[in-house]
Amino acid sequence: MKSAIRLHFLVAGLVLTGCGKNDSGTSTTVVPADNTPAPAQSGNGYLGAMVKAEQQAVKTVDLSSLNRNLELFNANEGNYPADLNELVTKHYISQVPPAPAGMKLVYDAAQGKVTIAPK
Repeated sequence: MKSAIRLHFLVAGLVLTGCGKNDSGTSTTVVPADNTPAPAQSGNGYLGAMVKAEQQAVKTVDLSSLNRNLELFNANEGNYPADLNELVTKHYISQVPPAPAGMKLVYDAAQGKVTIAPK
């Protein structure tokens, strides 16, 4: 009986402790339901460098995925596609990803590689 009472007090104490106000002065970041963080403002210093690095990483990830699908196409079909739209028509990708702002996708059909170049 004493252990049941102690357990109730312990649970009540944990509940009350968890419901307290956050006085630490730290702010919390709200992340949308799709888990994409809100875009930060690009500026000078550390934050600006982080935003640039994230944008560059997104470009790299898109290219690596596209190049991987080109290699898969080559392995299955025996050649590289004539253009990137052939990847879509043969259901290797759902759509050709858009190029980042101010950039364009450059496809070399002979080598089966996609790169990003300024417009």
